[in-house]
Amino acid sequence: MVVVVSLCFVVFSLAGALKVSIPKPEYEHARGDNITLPCNFLPKGKPPMVIIIWTVNLGGPSDPATMILTRYPTSTDVPPLYEGRASLALDIAKGKADLKLSSITLQDNKVFSCRVQIPGDDEGKLVDSVRLVVLVAPSKPVCALQGTAEYGQNVNLTCLSAEGSPTPVYSWEQRDVRNTPRLRDPRTTDRGGILSLYNISMDTSGYFICTSKNKIRSASCNITLKVLPPSMNLGSSAGIIGGVIAVLLVLALIILICCCCKKRKQREAEKYAMATPEEGAFADKEPVGNGKRRDSRDEEERSEYDRRVITDDRRVVDDDRRVVNDDRRVVNDDRRVDDDDRRSDYTARRSDYDDRRSDFDDRRSDYDDRRSEYSDRRDRYDDRDDRRRDDRRRDDYRNESDRYDEPYDDAEPARPKPPSVPNNKPPRDTY
Repeated sequence: MVVVVSLCFVVFSLAGALKVSIPKPEYEHARGDNITLPCNFLPKGKPPMVIIIWTVNLGGPSDPATMILTRYPTSTDVPPLYEGRASLALDIAKGKADLKLSSITLQDNKVFSCRVQIPGDDEGKLVDSVRLVVLVAPSKPVCALQGTAEYGQNVNLTCLSAEGSPTPVYSWEQRDVRNTPRLRDPRTTDRGGILSLYNISMDTSGYFICTSKNKIRSASCNITLKVLPPSMNLGSSAGIIGGVIAVLLVLALIILICCCCKKRKQREAEKYAMATPEEGAFADKEPVGNGKRRDSRDEEERSEYDRRVITDDRRVVDDDRRVVNDDRRVVNDDRRVDDDDRRSDYTARRSDYDDRRSDFDDRRSDYDDRRSEYSDRRDRYDDRDDRRRDDRRRDDYRNESDRYDEPYDDAEPARPKPPSVPNNKPPRDTY
C-alpha cells in the first residue's frame, strides 16, 4: 500500500513539473540558408516570468558552452559573435522558444542547447539539445602520388577534398592503359581516400579515378600511374642516350675512313690500268738474258689485258658521252622552251609593228596627197612664169627693133628698165 501511494505521488509530481523538448535530435540544412531550431516547453501552470537561454558547444563534449541568446522578461541579450544573425521567436502561451539563425556556415555545424528557467518551477526537464548539420558539397578533390613509381616499390595515391559536410566518402576506380576497367589487386588497401599499392610492376600502370561523395553531390579527380624500371631514371637515360650517340659517331667515322680508303685504292687502280706498258704493269719486266722477249703466251696475256683495259676505258668514255648527251638534251629542251617564249614575244611585237606600219602608211598616203596638191600648184606657177618671161622677151625684142628703125642719133638712147617682178610671184624652187 505504501509503494502504491509513493508511485502515485511521483507521477503527480512529474505531471506538474517543467518539460523542455526539441522534436528531432538532428537537423540538416545547406550552407548559406536561414534556419529555425524549434524548442518547446510546457510549464506546470501560468508562469509569471520565463527566461530563455540558447547555447552552443563550440568544441568537444567537455568544453564549456557559449552563450548565443538570453531572453529576459524585458530584454534580449545577444553576444557579438552572433549579433545580427541570431534572434528568438517566443510564444509563451503556446510554449515556443525557437532560435533563428541566418546565413549558416560550416562553423555552425555544432550542438545547440535550449534552456528554460521559470521561478518556482525548477523541477523536470529544463534543457534539451539538438545537432545542426550544415550540408556542404565536396570540393573537387586533389589526387597525388606518394613514392617512386618503379618496379617493386610501394606507393600511395591520395585523394582529398578541401571541404565537404557531412565528411565525404572516397572511392577509387582502376583502369588499364587501354582505359578498360580492371579488378583491384587483393593486396591493395583503401582507407580515408588513400589507396596503397604494394610491389608495383608494369601491369600496375594505368588510370586511377577517385570520387569524393556526400549527401549533396560528388566530385572526382584522376591520376595516371606509369611504372618504369629502376634504371629508367633521368640520369641513367641521359647516360644511355649519350653512349648510343657516341657509338654511332664512332661507327660513322669508321665507315667514312673506309670509304675514303676504298676510293683512293680505286683511283690508284685506275691510274695503274690506264698507264702505258712501259710505265704500267709490265714496266719492271726485263728482257731475257739472251736478248729475246718473253714468250708468245705472255705476249698474248699482255695484249688481252691491254684490250680489256681499252674496252673498259671506252665503256667509261661511252658512259660519260651518254651523260653529256643527256645533259645536252636537257639543255636543248630548255632552249627550245626559251625559243618558244621568245617566238611568242616576237609575234606580239610584230603585231605591234604591223599596227605601227599601217598607221605610217595612212600618214604617208596623206603626205602623198599633199605633195600631189603642191606639185599641181607649182606647175601652175611655172606656167604663169613662163608666159610672163615670154611676154617680157617679146617686149624687149620689139623695143630693140624700134630702136634700130629710128634715125641715127649721137646720143645713146636710154636703156629701158627691166620689168619689175610682181609682188605676188612665189619664189621658184630649184631641184
